[in-house]
Amino acid sequence: MSAAQAAVDPAVMDRPAPTPIRASKIVLVGDSTTAVQGGWGPAFCARHVTSFLTCTNLARGGRSTYNYRAEGSWALAEAEMRMPGYAQTWVLIQFGHNDQPGKPGRSTDLQREFPDNLRRYVREVRAAGAQPVLLTPLTRRQFADGVLIDDLAPWAEAVRTVARELEVPLVDLHARSRAVVQALGPVASMPLAQAAATPAQVSAALGGTTVGAAPVAGAPVAQNNAATEPMGQAKVAFDYTHLGPDGAALFATLVTEELARQVPSLRTLLIP
Repeated sequence: MSAAQAAVDPAVMDRPAPTPIRASKIVLVGDSTTAVQGGWGPAFCARHVTSFLTCTNLARGGRSTYNYRAEGSWALAEAEMRMPGYAQTWVLIQFGHNDQPGKPGRSTDLQREFPDNLRRYVREVRAAGAQPVLLTPLTRRQFADGVLIDDLAPWAEAVRTVARELEVPLVDLHARSRAVVQALGPVASMPLAQAAATPAQVSAALGGTTVGAAPVAGAPVAQNNAATEPMGQAKVAFDYTHLGPDGAALFATLVTEELARQVPSLRTLLIP
């Protein structure tokens, strides 16, 4: 035996036949409350999936069920769905914030356009060979007299209706997040934001009613959601919509818990 032959590790010569992996994929579609800047998506992808579940976050700030498709973001998502090599692909879809009135170029009609857009997304996910999952919109964290303002309730209900109609798994993030934020209250929920609240905002919250930033010198006013959820450059600021690290971690955990319940085939690929 030559010296070269003697130096070979015997284990190299006795390898079993490799077993091909069965990796799967999740694609996140939605607005800023899911996106890499200000949403729960980054914490979900970083902390709650195993190495056998690729997690691709294609959510973008300021997008609704209308302009996400119109600008071409949905076409990119479809390309991810059709990528070969994955055992299964799930597409999580969460919209609502920017479908509300008062957001030119984004708003949709609640009675017809919003649910019709969701139905079309579901059909096209299935046509691409992937599995759709609908999510109700994450709650905002605004309060009046200690009670959470449920301004997204009609959009959440529209998502639930489409999920029942088309037999799509539903992650009711709106219901779960509302319960958690109401339990925390206006002051304890402030650290879920991207930045610290001002002393005036904290003072108002101690009285049970949240306020936004003052547009001019003087008393703060209620948060203007259209201005706080822009289409432009992402920013780090205090508001009652977007999430900092603590908020992202909390709501990513809720999404994971509900996803494991509603999509049993995903359980082994999720980390609680």
